[in-house]
This record gives sequence, structure tokens and C-alpha cells, in this order.
Amino acid sequence: MCHAMPQAICQLRNMPLSGDKELDDQIKKWVKWDHNGDTLGQIMDAVKKEQWDVLRCRLCRRISFGTSGLRGVMRAGFDSMNELVVIQSAQGLCAYLKEQYPEEAMWPERGVVVGFDGRYNSQRFAELTAIVFLANNFRVYLFQQYVPTPFVPYTILRLNCLAGVMVTASHNPKQENGYKIYWTNGAQIIPPHDEGISQAILDNLKPKEDSWDETVLCANELLCDPYNDVVPAYFDALKKEMTCTLLEANSKCQLTFTYTAFHGVGYPYIKLAFPKVGLKPVIPVKEQVNPDPEFPTTPKPNPEEGKSVMALAIKTATAKKSPVILANDPDADRLAIAEVGDDKQYKLFTGNELGALLGWWSLENYKLSAEEPDVSKCVMIASTVSSKILKCMAEIEGFTFHETLTGFKWMANKAAEEQNAGKKVLFAFEESIGYMVSTNVLDKDGISAAAHVATMACYLRCKKCMSLQEKLRDLYEKYGFHFSIVSYVVCRDKALIKQIFDRLRTFDEEQENTYPTSILEGEFEIENVRDLTTGYDSSTGDKKAVLPVDESIQMITFTFKNGFVITLRTSGTEPKMKYYAEMCGKPEDKRWDELEKTTRRMVEAAVNEFYEPEKNGLQRKPED
Repeated sequence: MCHAMPQAICQLRNMPLSGDKELDDQIKKWVKWDHNGDTLGQIMDAVKKEQWDVLRCRLCRRISFGTSGLRGVMRAGFDSMNELVVIQSAQGLCAYLKEQYPEEAMWPERGVVVGFDGRYNSQRFAELTAIVFLANNFRVYLFQQYVPTPFVPYTILRLNCLAGVMVTASHNPKQENGYKIYWTNGAQIIPPHDEGISQAILDNLKPKEDSWDETVLCANELLCDPYNDVVPAYFDALKKEMTCTLLEANSKCQLTFTYTAFHGVGYPYIKLAFPKVGLKPVIPVKEQVNPDPEFPTTPKPNPEEGKSVMALAIKTATAKKSPVILANDPDADRLAIAEVGDDKQYKLFTGNELGALLGWWSLENYKLSAEEPDVSKCVMIASTVSSKILKCMAEIEGFTFHETLTGFKWMANKAAEEQNAGKKVLFAFEESIGYMVSTNVLDKDGISAAAHVATMACYLRCKKCMSLQEKLRDLYEKYGFHFSIVSYVVCRDKALIKQIFDRLRTFDEEQENTYPTSILEGEFEIENVRDLTTGYDSSTGDKKAVLPVDESIQMITFTFKNGFVITLRTSGTEPKMKYYAEMCGKPEDKRWDELEKTTRRMVEAAVNEFYEPEKNGLQRKPED
């Protein structure tokens, strides 16, 4: 009967396997289930070469939800991103939605939205997702062209969808892709939905035959492209966030903006956004504005990496005498900016600095546009590793400030909660250059943020005769100097990472919950320690943390007596051990240079003493 079976299964029957029952079972499942010739071939080649350790890593571990959904290298294996894993994920999500919304009439009525970026396989993964849902009688709003990530959550709210999927790996290297899931409220999934979907995936691993049936994509009444229903509405909503005075000021201001999309999807949408709010067209960085999954000029297509990846944008801006640079990451949900200074050099703003400016701008814009502004009903949100400047601003201005766990999924769900309670959510941000200006999109949005930054720059330049850098210093005068340093070391050994953090938790003769008490031989004393991996917090009466605990992420925050705060945290998407440090000065303390020097010295000492990079063989981030 071998002639009637797939060739790979026939071959496998005549090949020696590992003798490890678990691994051999997983090999057989992959060969039976995978319909993609490339990834099937990868597994078969590994079997022929008896690469059992490689196969064990690929097949006996499973890719799991991190801070941004699923994300991994595109290759064969249950631990990676590929067609089989995407189908399994879609089947699990579909099953979970059926469980949460058992009324079958809702499936074809409300449906799901699926979008994709310009990476390799993104469109294919999106189409496979659509096939799974169409086969289960769900309406599917499948974008037929690449879109920025924020357009998926916007579509959920606009078209009242049950959920959404965005296929993207954001700013990760070209070898990777990802799968972000948004819930009915337009925000990324958090507990209990992430655990529920993960379990539903495990319960639906075997692909159904119709999950590979591409014919359902042809002439299907349940399949449609939402572009024309969504994109014009998105830009109409963006325009409504600005007063006629601001729109008029935009049209008259001669300020020019250089733009780069980092080989991603942002440029067509920036070209729509700017004229909509009265701004002149951007000056494109021609080498980087068109989508290219190779990312030829930026192997690390992440604007956070600093001036090294912004070189082409700075070159273009300098040649065109353009004072401000705007940079979206490849899926256009993040924004970095730079502005030329008095020294003719371009200053790249940190995520925290731009967060301070946009926080001020959101409040200023609200006061300009509201007929009877009531700041006491307003809310701003930031993640716990981001600058505390919004907290200081809230204490003086009277709005409510909330701090959440790291990741926009937490901030977006908090925003939805506050909005449902009748509050006006003005702004949310994370230091990793993610900004949510208004609640039109319950996620970070690099397109709307770019339009707001450009409008703010025009307003400051043409109405207040100020640059962005001058306004930032003005904010420090009023709310206190806040200087932050965010960076990382690279570590690919998960056991070593755990060892490093466990040493900090048992610092005093390996006793539990004994952390370092100072740095630089006692010169700077630690006042409080919060560990959101274990739930320990020395500052609370019961020694338990108020924020949710996540055992899958290493995260410890040290607060020093002099106002310095540093958080050590592992990345949920990259092999990085990050550190987020900030000195929070008081408004009356004008010794800014001294505060900055102290911060730099303390960061160096904390990283050396806590991470021990040289001893542990950790790779430091290259300096610009």
C-alpha cells in the first residue's frame, strides 16, 4: 500500500529512528501532518543524518506565547514558526473562540480580522489562518495587502469582530516571524485568554484536512477585504483628534520631516496620514521606505538600536536640511524620532523622552479641544520599566496615572477598563518606543504617533518658538529631571540566565529573599526590592507584590535611597537580559549634570555587580 501514501511516510518506514519513544512519536507526527515540502524536507534530512539532538529541540518543545504572542525563527519544528504551527495555532484560537462564543450565528456575523506585514511567509501564514476560520464558518476580514499592526486592533473595534490575528515579528531579524492575537476588546490577549488559547492549541494539534484546503479562499461569501471599510475611517478618526487651529498651523508651518520605514510597511500609510492632518509630505529615505523582507540596510531593523541603524535617515535629513526624523519599525507600531540641535548634530530621543513629550502633548491637546476640560477624569498609563515622569506630571496636573506590567497588552487592557469606567484615557507608552495617543487603537501605533509628533513639533516651532529638545527641558523644569538609560546584554543560555537571577534572590548565604543591599561597596544603598517573578516586594506590609506575577519572565526592580531605580528583566522575544535605569529628580533639584553623572556611574556598577558580564561571558550592546 506504500504507493498510496505520501512519499515521506514511505521513506520513514525504512529508516532507523532514534529509539527515544517521545522523539520518534513527534517525528512521525510531523511527517504525517506537514504538507509543506520545504519544512518536511528539513525534518527528513535531519532524520537521515541522525541529528537527534537537533530534532529533540525542534520537535519536543513547543513555541509559546510571550509578551508579543508567538514569535520565532521560520523553520521546521514545533518550536518554530512554520505553516504547520500556524495551522495548529489557528485551530486552537478557533476552538477557543467557539467555546467563548458558543452561539454559532455570531461566527459568520462578527468573524475575525487577519493582517500581515512584509516579511517572508507573512501573507501565506495569514491565508492559512483564514482557511482554518472559513472552514469553521467564521467570517474572515483578510487584508489583501500588508498593513501596519495597529490596523488589526482598529478593525476589531470598527467592525465588531470577535478577535484578530496579525502576522508579524515586528523589528526582529529577517529569519523570524510571529503571530499576535487580539481579543474582542481590541487589546492583545492577557490571562486567562492566553492560557486558554494555549491549551486549546494543544487540544487541536492534528491538522484537519480542510485546514490546508486553499479552495475556500476562492469566491467565498464569508471572505472579504476590510481595507475600504477601515483605512479611511482610521484617518478620519486621526483627524478628529486635532483641532482646526492645529490643522491650520500644520498647513502653514514650514518644518520638514524625514521618514524611514526600516524596509517595512509604514510609508504608504504615512503618505495618507500627513495630508489628512494638514502636514506636508515627508522626505523619504529612499533606500528604506519600500517593504523588503531581506532588510538589506538594517540587519537589526529596530530603531531602538540607536544612531547606528539611523545612519541613512540622518544622511538624508542632513542633505535635505530637514530638522526632524521620524522612523517606524517594520510593522509600524513603534516610532523613533531625532531632531537636529544647536550643534547641528541629530539627537535621537529615547523612548522615555518621547513618552514625556507625548504625555505633555496629549494633555495639551485635550485642553485645546475639550469644551469643558476636566483633567481629574483623565488617565495616562505607562509600563513599570518606563519613566516615572507621567507619575510626577499626574501629581501636579491632577490626572490619574496607572503603572502596569511590561507590554502593551497590559496597558491596553487597563485603558479599556478605565474607558469602560467613564474615564478619558489620553495616552499610554512604554520605553521601547511604543505610544498609544488616544484610544482609537488599543495598542501602540506608530502611524498616529508620527502624525502627533509632527503636529506637536509644528505647534511648538510655529506657536511657541520652541524645539522638541527645548520643550523637553521645559518639562524637566516643571516636573523634575528624569534621566534614563535602557540597554541590554545578550545571553542565549537559559540555565545561565536563571542562575544569574537566582544568585540575586539568595544573595546572603543563599537564603531565600535576600537581595543585594547596596552597590559600590555600600556607597549607594538599596531601599526596596520588588521581584515580579516570585511575587516578593520588600516595600509592602505583607512582602507581596501588587502587580501581577509572571514566573516565565525574570524581573527584579531595585529602588535606591537617592531616587535611582533599576529593573533587570529578560526579554520575552529576544535573547537579551535588559536593564532599565532612571534617576527621578525633584523639580527643585537643578543639578542635572550631576544627576546624569551619578546615574551613569550607578548603572555601570549595577550591571557589573548584578549581571557580572565578564564572569558570565555576556555580550554587551555595541555602543553607537
